[in-house]
Amino acid sequence: MLRHGRPSWAGTVRGMELAEVQRLMEDLYGAADRERGIPATVAWLCEELGELAQATRKGTPEEQLHELGDVLAWLASLANQLDLSMDEAMARYVTDPP
Repeated sequence: MLRHGRPSWAGTVRGMELAEVQRLMEDLYGAADRERGIPATVAWLCEELGELAQATRKGTPEEQLHELGDVLAWLASLANQLDLSMDEAMARYVTDPP
């Protein structure tokens, strides 16, 4: 939820739920992401995954954390464009893990 142009959790140190991540990405980039489209979003997600792989091999913990955030952000953007819930996507890991 936005408060004075900032999410209500801004400035706090606490975890975010997956649905909150999706809402944040929608609030920040939703219109631009939809205009860019799903194929371009998938391409950006793949690029960020590559950067995460490189940071995992050769990066500092700070760089790894940065890239994890980027991957999560692009994944949330993709979920939003597909009109799918990341919470629902993860539910099978609770009820019936592969």
